[in-house]
Amino acid sequence: MDGTLVDTEPLWERFTYELSERMGRRLTPALRETTIGGSFGHTVQVCANHAGLTVTEDDHPRYRAFMYERMAELMHAELAPNPGVTRLLADLATRELPMLVTTNTERVLADLSIAAVGTHFFTGSVAGDEVPSPKPAPDMYLRAAEQVGADPADCLVFEDSFTGMTAAVAAGCRVIGLPWYSDTVVPEGVVTLESLHDRNNFEGVNADTVFHWFHQLER
Repeated sequence: MDGTLVDTEPLWERFTYELSERMGRRLTPALRETTIGGSFGHTVQVCANHAGLTVTEDDHPRYRAFMYERMAELMHAELAPNPGVTRLLADLATRELPMLVTTNTERVLADLSIAAVGTHFFTGSVAGDEVPSPKPAPDMYLRAAEQVGADPADCLVFEDSFTGMTAAVAAGCRVIGLPWYSDTVVPEGVVTLESLHDRNNFEGVNADTVFHWFHQLER
């Protein structure tokens, strides 16, 4: 979802820097990048380590409340689908193809992003607080496949983060990567959107294109 369907990455970047400052020391760009696609707990720990803080379970509700408040504020003000996303989803919907969102973002914020794209497009969704282990574990991709009765090998995943791509590969899915940064490592087994489409967005992509890629990536 984040970074693939909607351009939330700049919003999460802004929030993460603000969180790190609130915890006592602003993250470096390199450390901030390690939080991309990760769980909120992971982000808190990265910020805590950088600030030399010891974070306990009792501290998490306070940081989580700040996340809900600040991210909801940013999303309401600035969130919009990425280029080509809405047109592609509408075309895929005419084929009655089950589509789901899988995101490490927790449900209360995930629903805001999904609504910005169009909740009606999706058969369902799996949020970060609804599985035993978030990405890079494969749990949410396995859960999504199970929800529609599909073999993970018959599922095509679009992912922008290393964490998410790793999770999708581990689940046994076919994976197309949309890394936001040129130096992002793409795990083995992932084909980049740019290598298939000569660009890193969905402009000009339709349902037939996606079906063609799906068969190209047959595992």
